[in-house]
Amino acid sequence: MSNIFTLIIVAVSLSMDTFSLSIAYGMFDLKSKVIKIVSICVGMFHFFMPIIGNCLGSYFLDKIYFNANIIIGIVFLCLSIQIFVSLFKKEQIEPLNNLLSILVFSFTVSLDSFSVGLGLKAITESYFLAAFIFMIISAIFTYIGLKMGKKLNKLIKKKAQVLGIILLLLLSITYILKGC
Repeated sequence: MSNIFTLIIVAVSLSMDTFSLSIAYGMFDLKSKVIKIVSICVGMFHFFMPIIGNCLGSYFLDKIYFNANIIIGIVFLCLSIQIFVSLFKKEQIEPLNNLLSILVFSFTVSLDSFSVGLGLKAITESYFLAAFIFMIISAIFTYIGLKMGKKLNKLIKKKAQVLGIILLLLLSITYILKGC
C-alpha cells in the first residue's frame, strides 16, 4: 500500500508542470472536445514514456547525454515568444488545434516521465501499475488545468494571453535552470 502511495506522490509531482502548462493553453478557449483529446493524449504519453525509459534504462544514459529539462525549457520559451509576437500582429494564435500540435504538447510534458522511468526500479517492480497511475493522474491534471485556463480566459479576456506568456516564460526558465 505504501508503494502505491509513493507512486501517487510521484505521479502528482510529474503532473504539476503539465497542470501549469495546461492552464496557460486553456486560456486560448479550447473546445471541450480538444480538452478531452489533449487530456487523453497526455495520459497515454505519461503511460508509455516511463515504460520506454525503464526499458532503455542505463544503456541509453551511457551512450547518449539526454537532458530533458533543457529541451522542455527551450520548447516552452519558443511557445511563449510565438504567443508574444502574435499579440502584436493582431492575429489569434490557436495552439493545440491539430493532431500534430497535440502530440508535440503531450510528448513535451511527458519527457520528465521518461526520466522517471529510467530510475523506476528504485521505486517499484510494478512498472505497468506505476505507468497506469502516472497516466490517470496526468490526464486528470491536464483536464483540470485546461478547464481552469478556459474559465480564466472568460474572466480576464485578452489579459489571459499575457498571463499565459508569463507562465510559459517562468516554466521555460525553470526547466532551463534545472538542466544546467
